[in-house]
Amino acid sequence: MARVANVWQRWGLLRLMSLHFSQAQQRFRHLITQPRLDLAATALCLAQEVYLDLDPSSYYQQLDAIADTISPHLSAYPLKTIQAINQQLYAELGFSGNQINYYDPDNSYLNRVLERRLGIPITLALVYLEVSQRLDFPMAGVGMPGHFLVCPTVENMAVYVDPFNQGNVLFEADCQAIFHQLYGANAAWNAAYLKPISPKLLLARLLNNLKLIYLNQRNLSRTLVILNYLLLLFPNEPGNSRDRGLVHYQLQNLLAARSDLETYLVHSPNATDRDQILQLLDNITDNL
Repeated sequence: MARVANVWQRWGLLRLMSLHFSQAQQRFRHLITQPRLDLAATALCLAQEVYLDLDPSSYYQQLDAIADTISPHLSAYPLKTIQAINQQLYAELGFSGNQINYYDPDNSYLNRVLERRLGIPITLALVYLEVSQRLDFPMAGVGMPGHFLVCPTVENMAVYVDPFNQGNVLFEADCQAIFHQLYGANAAWNAAYLKPISPKLLLARLLNNLKLIYLNQRNLSRTLVILNYLLLLFPNEPGNSRDRGLVHYQLQNLLAARSDLETYLVHSPNATDRDQILQLLDNITDNL
């Protein structure tokens, strides 16, 4: 009977947690199940958690307007199309990488990137991808370690675009040089770093950036929101269950902390921190 009661208790907790999804999280959960993931729409869900009066339609219109301005200058030659996109985004509109305050959270929110025309590699890449998609010019994100790029998905065309640095066109050797600047001359390069990644993985990288920013700021409530999104995106990622459990614990949400930490141990029975987590679970049980 105790086991049955425990199951019902957990079901009740999960149901309670689902009822507390914000409208933005509910929309995000719907969007990530669609056959074609709308990056702009999902990214703006994150922004609505911070900017409560945000109207997503105005930002879709901005992206549409950028693409409409570029459209007459499209070319049958991909490099000329990239040049036309770069001319509008960087020369005309003044988009640039935020070199001065790189870890400002606003650099990771699409609405603020479009308003300030300032961002980090992944959000400027997101703008680039959204514009190119509206132009029917197929491009994908490239999740190179330390620096996010985009590339045209044109057969036999191995070039990369650096949205953070004015849309510079790069070849593999250039990307490798950037990698070695970031990680040192002896760091092992892998050509797989330049493979296109899925929109879901792009979102995960954006969310992980925000997670680290908020953790460094000791902003636990915002960290918790980002972890909710990460677990909506990839529900079976044990590390995020552990991290959310630890944040819940620090916020004294003990039932939620216990649920997340137990989930972590179920999915990672041989975790190196298993003993510490078990000790923390005992502490939680003692305080319930």
